[in-house]
Amino acid sequence: MEGASTVQPQSRRLSTPLLAGLLAACAMSFAAGAMAQETVSVEDARGTQEVPLKPQTVVVFDMASLDTLGALGVEVAGVPQVALPDYLQPFAEVEKVGSLFEPDLEAVNALQPDLIIVGGRSGPKAEALSAIAPTLDMTVDQRNFVASAEKNVKTLARVFGKEAQADTALEKLDASIEGLRAKADKAGSALIVLTTGNKMSAYGKGSRFGVLHDTFGFQPADPDLAVANHGEAISFEYIAKTNPDWLFVIDRDAAIGQGAAAAMLDNELVGGTKAWKDGQVVYLTPANWYLIGGGLQAMQQNVDQITQALDKSGQ
Repeated sequence: MEGASTVQPQSRRLSTPLLAGLLAACAMSFAAGAMAQETVSVEDARGTQEVPLKPQTVVVFDMASLDTLGALGVEVAGVPQVALPDYLQPFAEVEKVGSLFEPDLEAVNALQPDLIIVGGRSGPKAEALSAIAPTLDMTVDQRNFVASAEKNVKTLARVFGKEAQADTALEKLDASIEGLRAKADKAGSALIVLTTGNKMSAYGKGSRFGVLHDTFGFQPADPDLAVANHGEAISFEYIAKTNPDWLFVIDRDAAIGQGAAAAMLDNELVGGTKAWKDGQVVYLTPANWYLIGGGLQAMQQNVDQITQALDKSGQ
């Protein structure tokens, strides 16, 4: 999922001649090593990639992939400096290798990785990182979110020899989604908004958070919302006029360690909506939606949270 940077420190930068020499040396090193290691051919966001089978030293810049590797029991050697949700805290002590937007090439190279994984915010760095080691771009297609995310899970499972674990988890996820769709079909209209500071954006079908409608099956409260990665700026008056049966809120600031969406929405205009009056305002787990997105664990948690909210309301 895209958005403003959530990282703190600026990564180290190398001089141009030193960087060029480093990348050239890295390219020769991993090219020679690849000859002796069994590989597998897989598809990523850039096309067909030949990568090591069951790599031992892995650097991950994509939060969704980190989530999935955690679910599959794969150890990771390097991660970006970023706020991790509680369930990903086991990775907090892993070596830091820059940020989501600015990989520290020197730190990455020092780990001598067999495989580097990028995606989303870090996706544009795939080419530069591929000079150090084979690199997979696991960016999710927002237009077909769940199918694309599940394809990425299967790709990673194949690379790491974890197909059985992945298949079991995906079967559970698919069954959970079907159960949610059956409930959402009778739940009425829904609006999903992202809050940050004193600003709000709404997301419709086919947009960044459109999975709520496209896959989970909620009727859009506003079917005319533009398809946009950053949503459509809205006001309290818009929420009052749209008057959804369900209001789903992603507090972007909470995802990066702050958060005040509940206080901001507690006003007369929002309070007059059906969603507010019926207690059907759901504050979604922000990191799962804003930072992680297509991770195996995050997707299951998201479906479970919404299903539980519907069950609580008697849907």
